[in-house]
Amino acid sequence: MIDQSPADLRYRVALHRVHRLGSMRFGMLDRFFPDMEHAWRAGSSDLAAAGLDARTTTEVLRAQEEIDPDAEMERLEQAGVTALAASDSRYPGRLGEIDDAPPLLYVRGAWRPEDEWSVAVVGTRRATAYGRQATAELSRGLAAAGITVVSGLARGVDTIAHRTTLDTGGRTAAALANGLDTIYPPENRRLADEIAERGALMTDYPLGTKPRADFFPRRNRILSGVSLGTLVIEGDFKSGAMITARFATEQNRELFAVPGSIFSPQSRGPLGLIKDGATPVSSADDILEALNLTQIGAQMDFGRAAPPDSDDERALMSVLTREPQHVDIVARRSGLAPSIASGTLALLELKGLVRDLGGMQFVRVREESAEYGAPIEPARTDGTR
Repeated sequence: MIDQSPADLRYRVALHRVHRLGSMRFGMLDRFFPDMEHAWRAGSSDLAAAGLDARTTTEVLRAQEEIDPDAEMERLEQAGVTALAASDSRYPGRLGEIDDAPPLLYVRGAWRPEDEWSVAVVGTRRATAYGRQATAELSRGLAAAGITVVSGLARGVDTIAHRTTLDTGGRTAAALANGLDTIYPPENRRLADEIAERGALMTDYPLGTKPRADFFPRRNRILSGVSLGTLVIEGDFKSGAMITARFATEQNRELFAVPGSIFSPQSRGPLGLIKDGATPVSSADDILEALNLTQIGAQMDFGRAAPPDSDDERALMSVLTREPQHVDIVARRSGLAPSIASGTLALLELKGLVRDLGGMQFVRVREESAEYGAPIEPARTDGTR
């Protein structure tokens, strides 16, 4: 790959404003004209000779009169956005392999070479407590192994995947269904800024493009296209996550799914994928092994939790499981006073060993290991140890 020349790129960006110029028609222009400046300045006969239909030709001619290529580049610069042509060395390598690769990818932040080791994590906007817990734990495991977590910045599973990855110290990228000067949903603006600082925001929609329902399915091809594999946490049969799964299959990417309750509508999609051959996942290791990536994060320190270092911490870890438990139940089973249990749980959460799911419900994040120390004495029933 070679980086696009600034002159060629400005005309490519200007032409990308023409709604009907997608990857196929851009390909026609690339094959017919020596560069995009010639395409931008072409008349109707040359555009038709390149293969454009009459309606698209009319739109290009109108754009030539209404759009200033230099002004378009200035808008991108002011927004802190970089436009990458498919021939640019910074363009995600795997994305360039798909049939409908975006002719231009707009990036805020940076897609780095190490981001080629990425996994898309997708799911419903209405995640259950189980789905939220699974998303956090699996995203944390992937990030700690050095995998870039890719998602769509939507509410629910997407937000949890991005947030957990950042909190773990990993890299994450978000694909948007609108221009990068708009953040949707609006409550994720701060999260988007963090992603841009420690990863990348990506879209194939020009600045000024507002989100529309029909843009999201096409956005999903980028999620799966940049990734080695796609993990579906929760989602019904007709959900955006299932659209991403379909793209992953069409793009010959690995497909993973989290098994869920047969009684939950949000588990219908993943269970259906597993029936059709998707790899069932219960830990990040399942994904790493399937992708042969178990050694990629071996030298990384982030994401490693400090072990419990007091009797109270070990007592709580001895009764916590991956099933949510109310703090009062945890205190009673550990034999600790409720006030001591609450304070110690807060310390364990800071260490990355415990997660508060809300409503004072707690779960273990990591499995207990032998290095946690000596066995815990049986809890007494009088509230003391």
